[in-house]
Amino acid sequence: MSRLDELAAEFGKVERALGDPAALADPREYARLTRRHRELLPLVTLLRERDGLEGDLRGARELLTDPDMRDPELRELAAGEVQALEARLAEIESDLVVLLLPTDPDDAKDVILELRAGAGGAEAGLFVMDLLRMYTRYAEGLGLKLSVLDASESDLGGASKVVAEVTGDGAFRAFRWERGVHRVQRVPATESQGRIHTSTVTVAVLPEADTEEVQLDLSEVRIDVFRSQGAGGQGVNTTDSAVRAVYRAGTPDEIMVVCQDGRSQIKNREKALQVLAARLAERERVAREERERSDRAAQVGSGDRSEKIRTYNYPQNRVTDHRLEGEGKNHPLDSVIAGALGPVVANLARAQRELQLLQMGEEGQHGAA
Repeated sequence: MSRLDELAAEFGKVERALGDPAALADPREYARLTRRHRELLPLVTLLRERDGLEGDLRGARELLTDPDMRDPELRELAAGEVQALEARLAEIESDLVVLLLPTDPDDAKDVILELRAGAGGAEAGLFVMDLLRMYTRYAEGLGLKLSVLDASESDLGGASKVVAEVTGDGAFRAFRWERGVHRVQRVPATESQGRIHTSTVTVAVLPEADTEEVQLDLSEVRIDVFRSQGAGGQGVNTTDSAVRAVYRAGTPDEIMVVCQDGRSQIKNREKALQVLAARLAERERVAREERERSDRAAQVGSGDRSEKIRTYNYPQNRVTDHRLEGEGKNHPLDSVIAGALGPVVANLARAQRELQLLQMGEEGQHGAA
């Protein structure tokens, strides 16, 4: 209850701050306040509904226990109202508990999405592009924007690697479940005997790093410019607009980023440094988790067929998410590959909430003991 009171008070402060001209003059602060207002609004809406229903419940109970109320029909109506109000209040209490669960601080951030062909040769490269199209449609359906920053084309229209940026409110929250190894089982176009092949693609989802999170020392970054290697088009191959940023070149810490999406060398340089900062932040996160001996696995493994979070089985038109159990783990492939990832993501988020609630219950029991 004290935590709910704190959040309700914070909501009031955020609403007042949004009306302050100083906040309007600072785009970054205004965006932060708007995001926090949106995060707190569902909780405050439930609190207000709960307060109103509690008043209604007191009135219904008083009517039910009134010794002067002898009409059996009115008494029955009052009893039914008490039952309905108690049921709705129980639902609200449950929803409030869920809203109080800790959220990932990166949820609202933009995302760097990296897709790399793993096992399977050219077929894996083709599946990279299938996943890219799936993610593009998924992002569009959520009002997010996916922009390709770099792509290494492979045979038959595939790609060995694609680096993209997803921008918009809640981008990381929408894509966080995609990190890991994606396995595809299907008959490749080049297979003359109709045999099913298994290939993999590794997906990394990196929240874009804030400047205060990662201090990128530009003296340790080598910037190279070169001519874009795109498919052509007006102006794309006529200027040295592509940018390669190399962090600590020639050392074990080396990170290389290429950005050649835009025609502006300045914009490509800015995007390359953003991706570089995101990778550094991710490297620090993984190192921190290893130091703390976290139980969570790394985002992507080696790309081996046995390491997988999801399998796309084309002959059976089925997508199976291996982090889920029961019927909730299977979904129609034609729908998912067309960008309808919502049901899969909803099941994963629900499973995480259930685990958090279980852990909270266990902690509460230990505390009581």
